[in-house]
Order: sequence, then C-alpha cells, then structure tokens
Amino acid sequence: MSVLLELSMFPTHDGESKSKYVAEVIKIIKNSGLDYQLTAMATIIETDDISKALALVEKCYRKLEELNCSRVYATLKFDIRMNHNNRLKTKIESVERYIGEVSK
Repeated sequence: MSVLLELSMFPTHDGESKSKYVAEVIKIIKNSGLDYQLTAMATIIETDDISKALALVEKCYRKLEELNCSRVYATLKFDIRMNHNNRLKTKIESVERYIGEVSK
C-alpha cells in the first residue's frame, strides 16, 4: 500500500511570516524517517499505512500546540493506492515519459 499525504500546517497568529513554525513541522517530518518532498505550498509524505500518516499529522500538530499556537490551520489530502509503493518518485517519472524532465 502507498499512502501519499499532502500536508500544509501552520498557526494563524503571530504575524505574517510562518516559516519558523513550518520549519518545526518539517523537522518532525524529516526525523520521521518517511520519504517526503517539500514544496513551496505543502509537503508530500509517503507511508505504507494510513495510521502512520495520521500519527504524523497529530505529532506535527502537537508540536505547534507545544509552541503555544492558539489557532492552527491545516490542509490534508490523501491518495491511497493498494499494491504500489515509491509513488513519490514513480508518479513523476510517469509524467516525464510523456513530456521529458520536469522541475522537482
């Protein structure tokens, strides 16, 4: 099974820039040992089980709670596919077969 999770999570308080909070969330994702890809708008994470994805989301939220964030905005998107893996890489390769190399 491949669970792709697109996650964006940040507090809505404390001014315009959110990068210091986003960095804390990314640190948790990075230290999780899961494959991930950071983009300008969200982070895409791949797990082999939905419970791992949901546990990671909760861990990220708890970190922002620990940092006294009184309101947190999050978007989550899932693409769950049985009998597949390594889709962070293979989905891009599939498109590249049609149009050539793309920006990553």
